[in-house]
Amino acid sequence: MKVYQTNEIRNLTLLGNAGAGKTTLAETMLYEGGVINRMGEVDNKNTVSDYHRVEQEYGNSVHPTVLYTEYNGCKLNIIDTPGMDDFVGGVIPALSVAATGLMIFNTVNGVEVGTEIANRNAAKFHTPLIFVMNHLNHENTNWDMSIDSAKAAFGNKLAIVQYPVNPGIGFNKVVDVLKMKMYEWPANGGEPKIIDIPEEEKEKAEQMHNELVEMAAENDENLMELFFEKGELTEDEMRTGLKLGMLERSVFPVFCVCASCDMGTRRLMEFIINVAPHPGELAPKKTVNDKEVKADVNGPTSLFVFKTSVEQHVGEITYFKVMSGTVKEGMDLMNTTRNAKERISQIYAVAGKNRTKVTEMVAGDIGATVKLKETKHNHTLSDKDANYKFPSLQYPEPRYRTAIKAVNEADEEKMGEYLHRMAEEDPTYVIEYSKELKQVIVHGQGEYHLNTLRWYLTNEFKIDIEFLKPKILPGNNYQGRTSRLSSQKTEWWSRSIRRGSYDYRTL
Repeated sequence: MKVYQTNEIRNLTLLGNAGAGKTTLAETMLYEGGVINRMGEVDNKNTVSDYHRVEQEYGNSVHPTVLYTEYNGCKLNIIDTPGMDDFVGGVIPALSVAATGLMIFNTVNGVEVGTEIANRNAAKFHTPLIFVMNHLNHENTNWDMSIDSAKAAFGNKLAIVQYPVNPGIGFNKVVDVLKMKMYEWPANGGEPKIIDIPEEEKEKAEQMHNELVEMAAENDENLMELFFEKGELTEDEMRTGLKLGMLERSVFPVFCVCASCDMGTRRLMEFIINVAPHPGELAPKKTVNDKEVKADVNGPTSLFVFKTSVEQHVGEITYFKVMSGTVKEGMDLMNTTRNAKERISQIYAVAGKNRTKVTEMVAGDIGATVKLKETKHNHTLSDKDANYKFPSLQYPEPRYRTAIKAVNEADEEKMGEYLHRMAEEDPTYVIEYSKELKQVIVHGQGEYHLNTLRWYLTNEFKIDIEFLKPKILPGNNYQGRTSRLSSQKTEWWSRSIRRGSYDYRTL
């Protein structure tokens, strides 16, 4: 793989309600970019993104999955996120490193609860969004309802770039009012025919084109003057206006796809490359000392670790974004969070469990490495002279809790170790030991979240556990008192279990 420069990189995260089609769209983007030669299906449990056994059993995403594809001389880094709010611990790190969010809609249902939650999370990071209307081939698809519900939820920010000509069974045509052409796909999708807009659609297309021109012009005074002067904007001028609006989150371009049939994905990827911001166009990130760090290849090298996971036969994998400079194989960096030296022995571009070895990555790129000793989620790696340290990501407080106990006392040590691992991979799990209650309490975002932890302990780690109702001491308002354990504290707790010491502190 070539070394992509900052302006050739687009960092995307896929957002939306469960069932909207995020994983299928990711699969199609990888297929169109040639990273895979055959598209998998969620129902067949063979997609690149949902490769964990728990996801294949559940039929939906549980973990944020880092992917990449290559298209038209650019690299698109994609993070497929879970749609259920229980797994918000996967959405937050994805938004922290992405420059653009693709908000996927199921046009059978329109705006769903997960859509609004995803937008609220995106707004906290000021992430530009592109709205992607999916499932247009479903017999119950409802384009007008979906657009109306989106306008009701998000205001007059929808910039409709495409609309479907024949939504429902047999869908295969859209009108693109930016290019003023009609796209028509064969029954099995793939490469479309790009033809003139038929007479019966011209009036509607011209009206929507004019609305799009006005929305693009509103984002820049020079474009507005051109619009008043000529009454029109060129395609490039419209792209400029849409990009400015996206960066301010005042414009959400709307595209049509049928991800399962590979219809519309190429045009969407083309728009992303032409309009979505590259990392160098974003505002600088601030360190904990308020120093601004731009995604500049000529700056000192710094990495932010947004995710870690443990893979069978590989060990711990560390996922990072290059915040500035260039990271190369064999480079020594300082972990400024732990004040420890780390060597970057290998660098990978990642597509699910598949890793492609590369020699270096530049500012803005997203990759992974292995065999780091001290580095964990939320840590910063930096040139010693720069000594950058980026703020840790903040996660919502837990909403559900349960006591947990190993059925066999001999498994308590292993249970402690694996609970620590799960909390490292998903920081929205909070592990607590109560000295008064003599119970281990696990806090999570919901019942589904806690049941997923149970699934891992039972199926992956082979530990029989039981959930119990947390005790409440008479006269002690214990309920609701929670405290997130740091990695050092959970390591200490695990060591205490191994020693057989039960004289714990109440954390």
